[in-house]
Amino acid sequence: MNADLGRLLGEVDAVLLDFDGPVCSIFAGYPAPQIAAELVDVLRRHGVDVPPELAAEPDPLEVLRRTGEAGDYGLTRAVEDALCAAERQAIETAEPTPYGREVIVAARQAGLPLAVVSNNSESAVSAYLAAHRLAGYVSPVVGRPYADPTRMKPNPAPIRQAVNALGELPIKCVLVGDSLSDIEGARAAGVRIVGYANSRPKVEAFRLAGADVVIESMCEIAAALLEP
Repeated sequence: MNADLGRLLGEVDAVLLDFDGPVCSIFAGYPAPQIAAELVDVLRRHGVDVPPELAAEPDPLEVLRRTGEAGDYGLTRAVEDALCAAERQAIETAEPTPYGREVIVAARQAGLPLAVVSNNSESAVSAYLAAHRLAGYVSPVVGRPYADPTRMKPNPAPIRQAVNALGELPIKCVLVGDSLSDIEGARAAGVRIVGYANSRPKVEAFRLAGADVVIESMCEIAAALLEP
C-alpha cells in the first residue's frame, strides 16, 4: 500500500472527489472538442465574431470561461445552457473510471462522508450518479456555478461550499483531482490534495504543484480505505 496515501487518509474525516477523471470520463462518447465547436456555433448564432484561437479551442469549459470574460451575461447564459444540455447527453456514454466506483463505496464503508466537487454541471453529475446507483453514497454534489465561470475551480469557492456542507474543517478534508486547477483550488481552500495522475506527464507536474500525494490509479485509494 502507498504509505503516504494511507497516512493522509488516516488524518482526514471526509473525501471530496472531482468528477471528470476520478469518477468517470464524461466526454468519452461525446468528445469535448465536438462540444466546444458546438458552443462556438452558439456564439456565432448570437452574432459574435469569434477569434481563431477560440474557434479552435478543444475544451468546452474554456469556451464558457472565455465567454464569461467578455462580460455579456445573456451570452454567457446561452453558452452555459448549451453546455449543460451537452453534458447531460454526454452522461449517457460516459466511461466509468477504473476503481472510481470502488473508491466511493469504500469511503462509505470506512465511515468517511464523500462529496463531489466538479466544474461540470450539477445536473449531469447527479444524473451519472443516479444511473450508476451511486447517488446514495455522495452528498453534496457541488457543480459548476450557473453562468458564472469565474467561480469554477481553481477558484476555491466550490470546494469551500462542499466542506461547509459536510460540516468539516478544511484541513480534515481531502480532494482527489486530476488537474492542476484541482490542486490550486484545494490549496487555496485549505484542504489536502491527492493528485490522480491519469497520464504519465501529470505525475511530476502534480508533485511540483504541491499535491500531498500523487497516485496513478484510483485502486490505490480504494485499497487504502479498506486497509484494516
